[in-house]
Amino acid sequence: MSNSKLYLRDDVYFEPLFNGWYAWSYLVPPVHAARYVVNTHRRIMKSFVNNYELHISAVKESVVTGGEFLNCTADQVGVIQGLIDHIDNGCKDIVQLSEAVTRLDEMLAQHTSGQSIEYLYQRVPTELRGFVELVMDLQHRPSYRLIEPLLYRSSFYKPHLQKLSFGSLSRVEQRPFVLSTPRLPDDNHIQVNLEFGSPVADELFASREIPLDEARVAEIFNGVETRGGLNYRNLFTEHRSKYQRQPLNGGIRLEYTGHAGFLVESDDCAVLIDPVIASRGESYADQVFGFSQLPAKIDFVCLTHNHQDHVNIETLLQLRYKTRHVLVPKNNGGTLADPSIKLLLKQLGFSVIEVDELEVIPLPNGRITSIPFLGEHGDLNVRSKTAWLVEMDGKKCFFGADSANPDISLYEKLKQELSNLDVFAIGMECVGAPYTWLYGALHTKMVPKAIRDSRRLNGSDSRQALPIIRMLQPRRVFIYALGREPWYKYFMGLEYDENSVQIQECNKMTEAGRELGVSVEAMYGRKTLELA
Repeated sequence: MSNSKLYLRDDVYFEPLFNGWYAWSYLVPPVHAARYVVNTHRRIMKSFVNNYELHISAVKESVVTGGEFLNCTADQVGVIQGLIDHIDNGCKDIVQLSEAVTRLDEMLAQHTSGQSIEYLYQRVPTELRGFVELVMDLQHRPSYRLIEPLLYRSSFYKPHLQKLSFGSLSRVEQRPFVLSTPRLPDDNHIQVNLEFGSPVADELFASREIPLDEARVAEIFNGVETRGGLNYRNLFTEHRSKYQRQPLNGGIRLEYTGHAGFLVESDDCAVLIDPVIASRGESYADQVFGFSQLPAKIDFVCLTHNHQDHVNIETLLQLRYKTRHVLVPKNNGGTLADPSIKLLLKQLGFSVIEVDELEVIPLPNGRITSIPFLGEHGDLNVRSKTAWLVEMDGKKCFFGADSANPDISLYEKLKQELSNLDVFAIGMECVGAPYTWLYGALHTKMVPKAIRDSRRLNGSDSRQALPIIRMLQPRRVFIYALGREPWYKYFMGLEYDENSVQIQECNKMTEAGRELGVSVEAMYGRKTLELA
């Protein structure tokens, strides 16, 4: 074997897998993973086995890409049934943990007297005993909180079910939607039996810029169990990517990295907001901001909230080797709807700093401030969400992600903090999915249709965003996080046209910006702005 120096190819994409499914952030915490394995994964697979013709027909329609239709063929029904059997027989403790949550909810619902609930500890399901504290709210309604650190130390945390999957955009037309179909081994992928926290993963991802000896690559892939027909050697090239980071010219550079991502960079510091970095396929090669264009070190990765397009495990694992710290918002301390981002990322080997609202993290010649974030969570009591204000060398950039503005009073109170903004970035996914699309698996009772239809994962629209713009008068407004870029469809599942409400709202913002004398731009692909 020659001992060539090998780089991970630009067109290689990576998918973290948990129990054979694409791993997003709610598949890391043990109780949440159990609920989704049982109430989402198993349910969708059972539906496919019982009526595979419907699923096969539905996935051909692009308008239902984000729906719960399993993308498999008729001759794979037996394989899917095998995965169901594996959950029922090989993951019995996961199923029992999920069922224990249902039983605990039912037990607490029966306690209506408002009197002490201490006697109920003896009735807590065995699987959850010692992992929960029973509590009452100020209206005397019983509930509980999970003691999350203990659950990560328990047998319910299943890192052995984690795997790394690699594919190449030169071999597939586009990545299939990730949330509704298990990743079965095939000729276009190689699944590697390594846990997410493995230092070997850092070696592989770092090889985009720090090449590995061919002998070391062979040692890695021959030393672990793999599945799938893709030869690992097809993931690598002897040539460094032709797409490289451009040197700074002094001042502050702001780079749109795609979807909800921005890179704020000076000579002394690099801050990356909500990264979802795309692999570079041939179709969009020049439009994509790729991994090779990032700086050698990232001082802070800032995550706004715990949705799959913001806490994106796929991207975060690929950045771990070059990331000093991850900044995350605090959660509500063990509520089922609000798992700790800090705890889940610590399991994956990150240095994590949890910040409260309006807490300040110092930077060389600047600071990062956590700004309160309203909305986009279906009215659930989710605390782990924050916008970020990044200040460097006198330049100020606000990144609001999917935050909404149901009450302008919040921004009135923050007016001094947010004055003199160079950039105001806001998402406008103003007609979001029903909140049960994301949180339905956590419920232990059916959610009525009227509630599902009313409580949606909505961000701002022009009616909510324009009063902020008028009040703060930023120099530039960027509309982002819409999922418009086609290379993100694999996890967003969205498809817009000019009649879509979101696009119409963006157009209203652009027109209003002209009248106000403010530059308003809907982001797409990549953009570099020098804030000299």
